Amino acid sequence: MSRGDEPLFVAFLALVVLVLAVWPLGRLFVEALGTGEGGKSFGLMSEALSSRAFERAFWNTLETSSASVVVSVLLGLPLALAISLFRIGNRVALTFLVLSPLLIPSQIMALAWIELMGSSSPLLGLLGFAQAQGETNPLYSRGGIVWLMGIEHMPLVFLAVRACLTTLPEDLIEAARIGGAGMFRIVTGVLLPLAVPAVVAGASLAFAASVGNFGVPALLGIPGRYPMLTTLIYQRLNGFGPAVIGQVAVLALVLVSMAGVALGLRAIVLRRSAPIDRSGRPLAPFEAGRFHRPLVFALWSVVTLLSVVPLLALLGAALSPAVGVRLGLDSVTLAGFRSTLIDSATVRRAFANSILLSAGAAVATAGIAVLLAYFGTVRRLMVARRVAWFAELPFIVPGTVLALAYILVFLPPLPLIGVSIYGSATILLLAYVARFLALAIGPVQTALASLDPSLDEMGRILGARTFRRIARLIAPLAAPASAAGAILVFMTAFNELTVSALLWSSGVETIGVMVFSLQYEGNSTAAAALSVASIGFVLVLALLVDRLGNRLPSGTLPWRH
Repeated sequence: MSRGDEPLFVAFLALVVLVLAVWPLGRLFVEALGTGEGGKSFGLMSEALSSRAFERAFWNTLETSSASVVVSVLLGLPLALAISLFRIGNRVALTFLVLSPLLIPSQIMALAWIELMGSSSPLLGLLGFAQAQGETNPLYSRGGIVWLMGIEHMPLVFLAVRACLTTLPEDLIEAARIGGAGMFRIVTGVLLPLAVPAVVAGASLAFAASVGNFGVPALLGIPGRYPMLTTLIYQRLNGFGPAVIGQVAVLALVLVSMAGVALGLRAIVLRRSAPIDRSGRPLAPFEAGRFHRPLVFALWSVVTLLSVVPLLALLGAALSPAVGVRLGLDSVTLAGFRSTLIDSATVRRAFANSILLSAGAAVATAGIAVLLAYFGTVRRLMVARRVAWFAELPFIVPGTVLALAYILVFLPPLPLIGVSIYGSATILLLAYVARFLALAIGPVQTALASLDPSLDEMGRILGARTFRRIARLIAPLAAPASAAGAILVFMTAFNELTVSALLWSSGVETIGVMVFSLQYEGNSTAAAALSVASIGFVLVLALLVDRLGNRLPSGTLPWRH
């Protein structure tokens, strides 16, 4: 039977992914391999890698990222074991708080911890533990960067371990119990060894995310004079502009290589891990018995400290009358919110820009995701599957790398039309679509994987063309998953900084850029007020998408898994 107009749709999708992902990243790598000032082969690479600034930033990145992975594992593994293996009330709320660092941008999380640990800390001040005025915040250091990146990427370890544990068969536990093993021995002797590949996989993802992190090193490392590769790229471009883009392309290639090694290790571990028959009844949570209350208390205490207390400190800073003034019952004021959110035209414009850009990216990624999932999952076209794989590249590479790639491609006037989109809202929109398309594809692929192919075949037999089948059959069935994916894209893009920091310009400021700029300028009260408002906005969206939870495929919302 003829495929009709399917090749045109697939060709269109391939062109979109080529322009948004393959062309920019390929152009960046070609630039990094270019000749230097003397015309010597790989001259740019030689010049960039031989500098003392690169050497220091490279080793700082490697050391700090590795240490932060240790923090992520030490936090994520026990939390995953406790929440997955024991019967605990309010599990969804607890899991949501554990995963909240994924929803809160790194620059806002860093700002929250800065306010918590600083000399003007509203919480530590009330307890009498705040630093003396004039002392340097301890987070402006290597240790501070390690701690915050460890917390931020802890959910990646948590998700990997929990996904492994919740799919283990009950038969394994029953066999151990018949053999006389108690709960402690079952956990340490049976479950932990089986979870090791998941721990390594989650740790590899955490490392890849750490080497590309920009928000935490920027807010903590720049004031603390602790450069990393992402901040070195940012400072060089800010200081010298496009003239040094070849050398920073080399730095970007190093970042990709470091992340690629980590992701390659993850693939090897998952491929070589011993297969387990998971067809039996899933593992049921244990009763903690006399340890139930201490376990619940410990869990909520840790999660509250990691996810709630810093945000309370951020709220306290936003309610303070001025920078450096400790919060008291007699000094609480909404002036910071009023001056930042109402009186500042730049902040209002940033809110409007972020809403429009995030909404545009959400709608575009949802539409592309439905098409890619249909042709790859329902029609099972190999070309569509390959296109979907390439579409995920911008999400895998560090955001700084993607931003550099877009500068290289879109700074010169575009072919045919002779217009450059650099410095406009268009380049940010395209970068957001490319960066977050992977978030939209996953839920839709999962939803369409359970679709009976005979439904689509029946439509073809009745003469319905491809667009009609997608619009009348596929789109309605995929609507809940595509809506959830679109909202996830919106939430992630709304406060985005890593890509925006290099692509924004006057008039197209975003929320993430404004938070960073206000804090960098020393206006922490305004930065805190803007951060609290943006977090509140994102949490409302999270509650909205959570209402769709019962209509979505299992695993779409990680806190409901």
